[in-house]
Amino acid sequence: MSHIFPVHVYYEDTDLAGIVYYANYLRYIERARTEWARGLGLDQTVLKTRDGLVFAVRRVEADYFVPARFDEDLTVHTKSLRGTAARFVLQQDVRRGQQILFTAQVTLVALRETGQPARLPKALRQLLA
Repeated sequence: MSHIFPVHVYYEDTDLAGIVYYANYLRYIERARTEWARGLGLDQTVLKTRDGLVFAVRRVEADYFVPARFDEDLTVHTKSLRGTAARFVLQQDVRRGQQILFTAQVTLVALRETGQPARLPKALRQLLA
């Protein structure tokens, strides 16, 4: 399932030149992942309390192509690429219209609250596939 999340660039997101500060793209894609999961019907609070599982970012491979600027409207496009029993990889693009400004492949892993790796429940793996 792919998901589109709208983002508006606020003054606080930018540097002195009015360009989005590079680390804020990670915030944008984090918010989009939360909404992507919610759209799948995945309640991360329930996953934590019922199954003792949380997701953690294991790896981010990112490319910045064109800067976003103050007061622009952007979208974050999220789609699942692949997964295993304990991890999955997402493609996330930040766009202005159809133009890709930033792209990232994000690897997420399942962890127990103690920080130990964990397998995803089968139903959850199927949902993320």
